[in-house]
Amino acid sequence: MSTIVHAILGYIFLLLIVRLLSRRPGGQLTLFEFVIVFLIGGVIIQGTVGKDRSIANCATAILTVGLMHWLVSSIRARFPRFGAVVDGTPVTLLKSGEWQLEVMRGMRIDREDVMAAARTKGLNSIHDVAYAILERNGAISIISNNR
Repeated sequence: MSTIVHAILGYIFLLLIVRLLSRRPGGQLTLFEFVIVFLIGGVIIQGTVGKDRSIANCATAILTVGLMHWLVSSIRARFPRFGAVVDGTPVTLLKSGEWQLEVMRGMRIDREDVMAAARTKGLNSIHDVAYAILERNGAISIISNNR
């Protein structure tokens, strides 16, 4: 039973830490963020399984984390406010050619990140971008002036 409780608490803790660290999706995590998440996950696993490293205990921990993920996903789909807490809400980084510096500082996004997203859309200048929006999943959406 302690394995299940520790797995639930570890899942919630890791979910909160990842939410506080960054909005970047897994493929875009910085090396620093990846190392932190990886190490925290390892520490949580040790605390979850403790000295009992049997296959059954490890399977119980993994099953509990999987069920927690399913539960959080189900609640998130049913209650949009909960989804906003877990995933965040879209925020505007650039609006009509003006950087939203406070928002960018809060999200730890710099101008180069936005311009990199703009270049993937074929836009080379800030003057070509009407809006840049940091989405819930961490992607930066670019809306050009030439709609």
